[in-house]
Amino acid sequence: MSLTAEKKLWIAKALDKLGVDVIEAGSAVTSEGERTAIKAVAHEGLRPEICSFARALQGDIDYCLECDVDSVHLVVPVSDLHIEKKLRKDRDAVLRMAVDTTEYATEHGLIVELSAEDASRADGDFLREFYRQGVAAGAKRLCYCDTVGVLIPDRTAAQVAGLAAIAPLSIHCHDDFGLATANSIAALGAGAAQVHVTVNGLGERAGNASLEELVMTLESLYGYTTRINTTELYPISRLVSRLTGVPVAQNKPIVGENAFTHESGIHTHGLLADTRTYEPITPEMVGRERRIVLGKHAGSASVHLALKEIGLNADDEQLSDILKRVKELGDKGKRVTDADLQAIADAVLEINREARIKLQELTVVSGNIVTPTSSIKLSVDDQEVVEAGIGLGPVDAAINALRKAIGKLADITLEEYHVDAITGGTDALVEVWVKLSRDGHVITARGARADIIIASVEAVIEGVNRLLTLKW
Repeated sequence: MSLTAEKKLWIAKALDKLGVDVIEAGSAVTSEGERTAIKAVAHEGLRPEICSFARALQGDIDYCLECDVDSVHLVVPVSDLHIEKKLRKDRDAVLRMAVDTTEYATEHGLIVELSAEDASRADGDFLREFYRQGVAAGAKRLCYCDTVGVLIPDRTAAQVAGLAAIAPLSIHCHDDFGLATANSIAALGAGAAQVHVTVNGLGERAGNASLEELVMTLESLYGYTTRINTTELYPISRLVSRLTGVPVAQNKPIVGENAFTHESGIHTHGLLADTRTYEPITPEMVGRERRIVLGKHAGSASVHLALKEIGLNADDEQLSDILKRVKELGDKGKRVTDADLQAIADAVLEINREARIKLQELTVVSGNIVTPTSSIKLSVDDQEVVEAGIGLGPVDAAINALRKAIGKLADITLEEYHVDAITGGTDALVEVWVKLSRDGHVITARGARADIIIASVEAVIEGVNRLLTLKW
C-alpha cells in the first residue's frame, strides 16, 4: 500500500478522533514523499504521540528527526536466524547497534521504543540481555515482536510475564495462523503495557492484530475500558479500506459486511424478540446498523421486517408473493439485495393493485432450429384466456402471445423495452422497463425476476393494468 500525505493525514485525524495513544505514521527512511507525509501528521497538533519506524542506523534516526516526530519504533533483529542470515553479523554486533542507536536517538530528544524483531524465535537469555542494555541506553519502552506469527496464547503469556518487569513492554503480533488478536490479549493479561494494532488488521502477509477485534474483545469480553471511541471503529475501517484500496472480508469480525447482517428466518425471528439472541454486541456500539438480507433461508418475518426498513407495506397475499420470488432467487444461489427487494416489492405491489389482468401460466419453447413459440394463460376480468404466439426470440414470442390474449380488451402499443441486471452475475435479478401507450396516453412499467421472459411479461401486464385504470 502506498498513501499520499493527504491520505495519511486523513487517517491520522480519524485515529485521533478514535482515541489511540500512539500513531506510527510511517518509516522516515523510505522516501522524500514518506517524510513529507510523516511531517504533515507530526505538525497537525494531534493528541496522540507521533512515531516513525526506524532501523538501528544513525541515518534512520536523522530522517526521523527531520520529520519532527515524538518517538521512534527502533526495530532490531534478535533471532539468530535474522542476525546471521539477514544482517550477517553476530549477537555482540547487534547489541552494539541497538545501544548506540538508542543513545543517539535519546540524546536528540526522541522517545525510543526498542523493538526485538523475531523475538518469538530468539534465544531467551539473549533477548533479556538485549532489553536490559536497551533500557540502560535510554529506551523508555520495549517491544516483543512475533514477526512471523508463530506464537500461541499460552506461550505468549509465559514469554511476556518474564519480560514485562524490565520496562513497559509492547506486544506486536502477526496473524499468519490467525492468532494475532488472541496472542495480543494473552500478552496484555500477562503484563504487557501496550499493544500494536492496525485498522482492519492490515500488515505484511496475513496482517497484524486487528484494532477493532482487540478493542471490542477487551471492552465486551473482559469488561476493560480502553478509552477508545468504539462508535468510530466502523467509520475508520471503511475510510482505511477506501484509501488503501484493500477490501474488508465480508465475514471479518466487527467491521465485515456480514458481522451484523442476518438472513435466516430463525435468526430474524429471534432478533425481533430480542437482538441479544443472535448478536453478542449491538451494531451501534461500533458505529454500524443492523441489516436484514434475504435469500433462500428467509421467512415471512424477514421479508416483513426488510420491507418495513425500506418503507413499504404489503398485505398477506402480497407478502406471500414477494417471499416466493425472494426464495426463487435464493434457490439460484443469490442473496437478495435492498435494490432487489425494492424492485420485487414494487413489481408485486403494482401487479396486485386493481389488476384486471393476471398471469396464470406461461410456456416458451426456443432453440437453434425451432421457431420461438409461447403459450400464455391469463385471467382477464376473472375470465380465463389462452393464446399462443411466435417471435424472433423467446421474449418476443411471449410478448406476442400476451398481445393476442389482451387484444380484444385494449389496443396497446409497446413503445420501448429496456433490461437491467440489478446486480452482477449470470444469476442476477433482472429488471425490465417498458413504455406502453394507449390512445395517446403513455406510461412506464417494470417487472423484476431472475427470469427475463417472466419479468418482461409481468412488466407489460403491469403497464396494461395501469393503462386500463386511467380515466380519460
